[in-house]
Amino acid sequence: MHAIRLLTLTDWLALCAFFSCWAGYAWFSEHSRWAAGGLIRSTREFRLEWAYQMLAREVRVTDSTLIGNLVTSVTFYANTTIYIIAGLVAALGAADKLLGFTTDLALPGAGNRELLEIKLLLVLAAFVFAYFKFTWSLRQFNLLSILIGAAPQGDRDKPGIESYARRLAGANNLGGDDFNRGIRAYYFGLAASGWLLSPLLLAVLAVSILLVLYRRDYRSAALDLLRRES
Repeated sequence: MHAIRLLTLTDWLALCAFFSCWAGYAWFSEHSRWAAGGLIRSTREFRLEWAYQMLAREVRVTDSTLIGNLVTSVTFYANTTIYIIAGLVAALGAADKLLGFTTDLALPGAGNRELLEIKLLLVLAAFVFAYFKFTWSLRQFNLLSILIGAAPQGDRDKPGIESYARRLAGANNLGGDDFNRGIRAYYFGLAASGWLLSPLLLAVLAVSILLVLYRRDYRSAALDLLRRES
């Protein structure tokens, strides 16, 4: 609590910009009326189509391989996040050396040890958040693999196929959404590291990350590809 009182007005404004960008974009891309036009929502119809095609197939080796690739990707990020968290915890123990490094730079630096610890805790919190999202995404993709194993076989007009396809696509969407949230936490975790050097840099990086995410989700070639008529 004593260290929090050491934060300047510039620090508080930078923090407001940081959390506004992160939470604001999460709401914008997931819950606003503009979310339907983004990359996240546009993939959902293809997941549903994948579910229909999978249920129509008698042999589902391809689908199992694809789910395995998804699980492998999420597992990689979850494992990597553990190492990042361990490194940040170690940095908290070596705060004095890190403080000396930042004060040698031309930027204002991290302040004193207590301020530096608060700034490291912000970065740590971002990656801990990412870890929880990745591990929950992993569990949901494991649930998806169970649903695939228990899936019936039949075309769309067969009774029960419609509801089961939507169940499969729903599990796939849940896992994919949490994976996207974990990736987003990575981006803003990198922005949080800018606070170690300057509050202004924290705000600039947060806004820059916001623009990068918006461009990739709403103005990218990948989105144009998904929207393209066959």
